[in-house]
Amino acid sequence: MTAELLASRESMEFDVVIVGAGPAGLGAAIRLKQINPDLSVVVVEKGSEVGAHILSGAVIDPVALDKLVPEWRDAPDCPLKTQVSDDRFYWMTANAAIRLPSLLMPPLMSNHHCTIGSLGDLCRWLAPQAEALGVEIYPGFAATEIIYGDKGEVRGIATGDMGVARDGSHKASYTRGMELLGKYTLFAEGARGSLTKQLIAKFALDEDSEPSKFGIGLKEIWQIDPAKHRPGLIQHSFGWPLSNSTGGGSFLYHYGDNLVAVGFVVHLNYADPYLSPFDEFQRFKTHPAIRSLFEGAKRISYGARAITEGGFQSVPRLTFPGGALIGCAAGFVNVPRIKGVHNALGSGMLAAKHVAAAIAQDRAHDEVVAYEEAWRGSKIGRDLFRVRNVKPLWSKFGTVLGVALGGLDMWMQTLLGLSPFGTQGHAAPDRKTLDAASGHVPIPAPKPDGQLTFDKLSSVFLSNTNHEEDQPVHLKVADMALQKSSEHDVFAGPSNRYCPAGVYEWIEETAGPRFQINAQNCVHCKTCDVKDPNGNITWVPPEGGGGPNYQGM
Repeated sequence: MTAELLASRESMEFDVVIVGAGPAGLGAAIRLKQINPDLSVVVVEKGSEVGAHILSGAVIDPVALDKLVPEWRDAPDCPLKTQVSDDRFYWMTANAAIRLPSLLMPPLMSNHHCTIGSLGDLCRWLAPQAEALGVEIYPGFAATEIIYGDKGEVRGIATGDMGVARDGSHKASYTRGMELLGKYTLFAEGARGSLTKQLIAKFALDEDSEPSKFGIGLKEIWQIDPAKHRPGLIQHSFGWPLSNSTGGGSFLYHYGDNLVAVGFVVHLNYADPYLSPFDEFQRFKTHPAIRSLFEGAKRISYGARAITEGGFQSVPRLTFPGGALIGCAAGFVNVPRIKGVHNALGSGMLAAKHVAAAIAQDRAHDEVVAYEEAWRGSKIGRDLFRVRNVKPLWSKFGTVLGVALGGLDMWMQTLLGLSPFGTQGHAAPDRKTLDAASGHVPIPAPKPDGQLTFDKLSSVFLSNTNHEEDQPVHLKVADMALQKSSEHDVFAGPSNRYCPAGVYEWIEETAGPRFQINAQNCVHCKTCDVKDPNGNITWVPPEGGGGPNYQGM
């Protein structure tokens, strides 16, 4: 970047800069202003509005929200209105759904104190709470660059340039990005954040932790027959249609105005290159115990998102000179509970406490070590520590035995405060777990009927995804020859199947197969950044405001 371009970029200074207006970022911003109203705090959000890119189940444990906004239950406009009243777990076979006795479930798996709703709408509700305290929120601006000081410390971020054509030239609408500088910068980008990846690499934040692990979560919202609606009912399942060697499961949540959130999670350490998480989700809905719920119903939303699944042992070091990681950027999802909102909010509040204390001591741009030292002994650390072996046991022993051993481990820790398994490690990163296609056969996909099962493109339409077509492709393939010789020739093009939005295609032409990227379809799930077998695809933010515009997700 030339000195002339740097000079032309405007700059604004704050006490704290926060990247991402999800629960972690908003939780940090609100807590900072609660501690010290005089602090200047800015939140930058790449979505077109707060909540546009937010997708979660969402059954929310309110433990952190109770501390952040204690009066939320009495607020008439708070979107969390349905409390869990019935909590069920099922083992699925092709023709049966076998309910597991509640007495078998460890107490920490109980959801009866939780609420059901839209996390996107909760963030939309939290944003005005933050602004009322004086927080500045800038939606529609993607943070694309980290600003470093002379000693390598983080000084802030820069937003992406707007109005850049696909060939790199400047359109008439070209606008230079801005620098947002702070004494400290908090990164709340969610799972597989583009800047978070850079920070982890630059500061070797993961050198003492296990490999990061991920899943992909797909979700639809349906409005169903009122006669079938059971407000407060939630159910989770594992088993069919996934094989014993492939981890994952489903959720069904009844809430709101005859709404049901149905979702499917597939662990991204699966081995079969022919597996399509999207198709297995559609197949799941055809189960005899499920399909009747959606007869005469209307599908109103669709989306997908990568989920952090590494847990306690995969959390990297959270602090570095000038900043910290919070929320899913750090990997605070409790996998067996399928919950991360409480820990995201909690981590934002915990980081805010220590950052505010550092600023009160006239510090800036140093490492807030106290936050790193505090999280393991906090409720976040205790929450993750108790379930730390569930994911590795599942991955090592398969669904049937792995889930049973994980349940035993949670019971032992509940009753005795110890684990017979110690702390299990994860295997290789998810991108290294695919088998060659020669050892597998293609999996027939269910034919979309347009009523219960659907194709990817009609689903993406419901996500309200939009990108300016004449802009640089934000999915970067480092070596196209490698993509052909390995991803296509060895693994039979799994990108066409792991992507839930129809972004990637191998087009057979006379000169040979051509890799086509339909970037305008991208719902920003970042699965490609995780699962490409060579790590050859990198997701970077497109022009700010692009991507999905989820409603009620």
